[in-house]
Amino acid sequence: MLDWSQIIYHRDQIHERYPKIWDIPLIKRRFSLVNKNLRSGMRILDVGAGERGMEVKIMKKHARVIYKSMDIDRNLPHDYYSLDEIDEQFDLILLLDVIEHLELEEGVNMLRQVNELLVEEGKLIINTPNIFNPSRFWLDATHKVAYSYEELGGILLSQGFEVLEIYRTFNASVPKYFLRLTLFYPLHRILNVDFAKSILIKARKRG
Repeated sequence: MLDWSQIIYHRDQIHERYPKIWDIPLIKRRFSLVNKNLRSGMRILDVGAGERGMEVKIMKKHARVIYKSMDIDRNLPHDYYSLDEIDEQFDLILLLDVIEHLELEEGVNMLRQVNELLVEEGKLIINTPNIFNPSRFWLDATHKVAYSYEELGGILLSQGFEVLEIYRTFNASVPKYFLRLTLFYPLHRILNVDFAKSILIKARKRG
């Protein structure tokens, strides 16, 4: 059973930090945030890893990390096929393009499980489509829940996380990136329709 009073309370805390979508800083690639948080010897769990593309990027930058993957697709090679199977803890968990594919209560329960799989002060990096860019969510028919940055941040707070950083991501060619940040930017703000494709959050397990 979801505790909506707690979620609303925490959602308001995120809104106080970022009153508008435009108050959230923009970065080009989510891997830049992942890379900043890697260190030698750390244990990483990639939830919803798919074809393990993130492993390739991580190991190119930091060969001395322990990478493990979890995905429900048993046609692909993974270390785990359910969070329930996992009996170890991790320094960093990646939850990229996953939570929007679950029903709301399932997503909240997954975050609770992820919190338990982190060491004390362990970090979570999670992203979801940016609902201020409406086409991003509806491009995929398997998406079930659209999260605003305030909602997702509030849910993370309610499940024992501390929200450290929130970003908007927009990876495009230099000309397109420049046009969005200059010529088209006032129009986006007037319409309150963002060009950034995803919301990316870095959170830490509270001790």
